[in-house]
Amino acid sequence: MAASTRRAVLSLYMRVFRVARGWQALSGVTSDTEAERKYIVQEAGTLFRQNQQLTDEESIKQCMEECEARIEMGLHYRNPYPRATYLPPLGLATQRGRKLKAQQRLRKQAKPVYLQSQDET
Repeated sequence: MAASTRRAVLSLYMRVFRVARGWQALSGVTSDTEAERKYIVQEAGTLFRQNQQLTDEESIKQCMEECEARIEMGLHYRNPYPRATYLPPLGLATQRGRKLKAQQRLRKQAKPVYLQSQDET
């Protein structure tokens, strides 16, 4: 990993913790705020630890984009949890005779950037 990439990843990691430290739940209840802060810290720790062995610049860049998207969406919607996507099973088929493998590929392509690591955790 290049020094600039390492610096960017560490900066992003610290940004997540700064967001968690200043987080206020939308409901205003102290217990909700603490639960959401704890979730942010645990989720960041899990995902960063899971991806610490990555060496490919492109995959590191994708993980960083996902992290930034999740931060921005969390701040915008005041909800730290990932937003759900609603794609019905086999709902992307537009042509007759598509096989299950093609459906899985289409579902993977249709998944938003902020949910790329959701199935892996």
